[in-house]
Amino acid sequence: MSATRAEPARRLAMALEPVAGQVYFSPECHAAYAGLGFSPSPGTSSSGVEFPDGPAYFTSRGSVMGQVPGAVVAAAFAVFNPEAVVPSVEFGWSKVDAPTICDARTAGAVAQLSRVLGPEPEGLDRATDLLRVAGVPLRPEGKPLYAGLLSLGLPGDPMGDMWRRADLLREFRGDAHTAAWTAAGLDATEIGLLTELYWGLPLRTYIRTRAWSDEQLDAAEARLVARGLVANGAFTDEGRALREAVETATDAQCAPILDALGDGLDELIEILGPWGAAIRGAGGYPPQGPHELAPPR
Repeated sequence: MSATRAEPARRLAMALEPVAGQVYFSPECHAAYAGLGFSPSPGTSSSGVEFPDGPAYFTSRGSVMGQVPGAVVAAAFAVFNPEAVVPSVEFGWSKVDAPTICDARTAGAVAQLSRVLGPEPEGLDRATDLLRVAGVPLRPEGKPLYAGLLSLGLPGDPMGDMWRRADLLREFRGDAHTAAWTAAGLDATEIGLLTELYWGLPLRTYIRTRAWSDEQLDAAEARLVARGLVANGAFTDEGRALREAVETATDAQCAPILDALGDGLDELIEILGPWGAAIRGAGGYPPQGPHELAPPR
């Protein structure tokens, strides 16, 4: 995909991220999960964002696929260490069933959006319709989290329907990204390290949130060095090109979204942008998200 096509795909991803992804930082979600037997939020960032409890995160997000084993959740999430995911999900299913925590997830996401934006923010109906149009050509094959969300249908209320449609597009891109980096011959630890460099972060910073051990990261970095992708803790030209190719392949899988939206893309971004800023201002999502760290080059 050319840079002219990658740029709108990534602009849409940036606009969607805080609106859809706020579910993972919603105090209403954390409280609901605690009521189901999980631990509350383990802490708050300097910007006032509440972090999710690990088992609650894995179980709630995985619940969109049904009450599947932890190994299936680990495969779908892809970048997390299965040694952390599998026992977390096993613990989760000992506390709650999939429909119950999935409903709590939806209710908590909608509650935060309604609290921050109001129950019917300006442009809600139009945004929902544009998100619907964007999703019309999308197909579920090879997209487990997208397919799981698709199987749920819509919540049936205006804010819930908008959020579900935004979450569908977010998970579609996430599934597409997994397909892109696995097709490039990378594993979860390797893509994690390359992504840190791609975002301009020091090695072994963000990837710590994915629960990999020092030994696992040592081995992954050694493999990247042997392949000529990393040297002295930085990209080689080949490494940067490969990581950009992964992102471009992700963008290419999202091309049907852009084609369906047409001129509506800019209108959708104009609606979502102020919502995302308001959500961040209220501590509902971190000040910066992953897609903003990876602009088209």
